[in-house]
Amino acid sequence: MIFAGNILEITLIKNISSIGHKILIWVQDVGLLIIAISTVIAVGIEISSMVAAKTVTLADLLLLFIYLEVIAMVAIYLDSGKLPVRMPLYIAIVALARYMILDMKSLDTWRMLGVAGAALLIALTILVIRFGHTRFPYDKEDGS
Repeated sequence: MIFAGNILEITLIKNISSIGHKILIWVQDVGLLIIAISTVIAVGIEISSMVAAKTVTLADLLLLFIYLEVIAMVAIYLDSGKLPVRMPLYIAIVALARYMILDMKSLDTWRMLGVAGAALLIALTILVIRFGHTRFPYDKEDGS
């Protein structure tokens, strides 16, 4: 009798865990869909502002590139279930470049060196990550 109760308890825990996992996956997919839709809307707003201004600046193109990277990141995550760490780092470098371009005239020397140093540090981080992935690849069954 005790043995049957333990099996029932284990089965119940596994079912609850499975349902909880499915709910979290669903919430995650809905969140990714919201991010993708919001990004597409932001692209449309940016394009309409460029059309209204009848000009395209480098800052506009960099912002569109950031949006494109966000959409690509969502697509990669939906395809593989994994988020490459390098994608947000690429986005950060482009965002820093855009910040420097937009605020070039108002940046003092130290702030400009700080932003450039941050971009360089992120670029070096990407190189270290790439080196680590090629030198120490994940096992196929690792799932990471």
